[in-house]
Amino acid sequence: MIKWFAAILGYFFLRYPGAILGFFVGSFIDNVSSNKGGGNTVFSDLTRQKVSPADFELNLLSLCSIVIKADGKISQTEMDYVRQYFVSTYGKEKANAIFRTFNDVNKKHEISAQRICSFLNQRTRYEVRLQLIHFLFGIAKADGNVSNPEVAKIKEIAGYLRISATDFESIKAMFFSSSDNAYKILEISKSASDDAVKKAYRAMAKKYHPDKVITENEAIKKGAEEKFKRVQKAYEDIQKERGIN
Repeated sequence: MIKWFAAILGYFFLRYPGAILGFFVGSFIDNVSSNKGGGNTVFSDLTRQKVSPADFELNLLSLCSIVIKADGKISQTEMDYVRQYFVSTYGKEKANAIFRTFNDVNKKHEISAQRICSFLNQRTRYEVRLQLIHFLFGIAKADGNVSNPEVAKIKEIAGYLRISATDFESIKAMFFSSSDNAYKILEISKSASDDAVKKAYRAMAKKYHPDKVITENEAIKKGAEEKFKRVQKAYEDIQKERGIN
């Protein structure tokens, strides 16, 4: 209750500005004096920003556009992939409305990956941003090949989204074929012991579990399930290779 006392005291000396200042200072003192894991304060309320579904979808489409244009040409296959994904997720009517809004914004403003990622960093959890990178690789792979410029652009976006290098390489490995991809997906080397493989799988399964992706965006939720299956498949491949039970 210190915040209310401080607000009254502040009002007595500085009127309304003093009341506001006193309330904020009192809130801080209340928070410090409470036990660990205590209640929310005015500060947490002010800094807890959430992205609306409409804003998220628009920013997601903007990142899609950046990746599609990365290799200097617009692939109709990749465009169709994005449209079909949105239609299957939201239905034709809503998907068309989202695309109309995106086209209007795209005509009026230059798309900045750094600005979009800065916006999303403040409003989304790390697990959701991981799924964004997975989704962007899915677009790049839609025409059957992920080009070097596309990889470079997605890596740049991952940097803006504060995705770790190991997490980026793990997701990237899900879209390329090589003998050690299963190990890359689990973020371990081929020389890892069987126990290390099992431990890595448990850690990755926990990190990439769809329940971790807390978002109202259905497209991202669906992609999270797909990514989780890739982690499971990687572990199964290593189990078969090594004869692990």
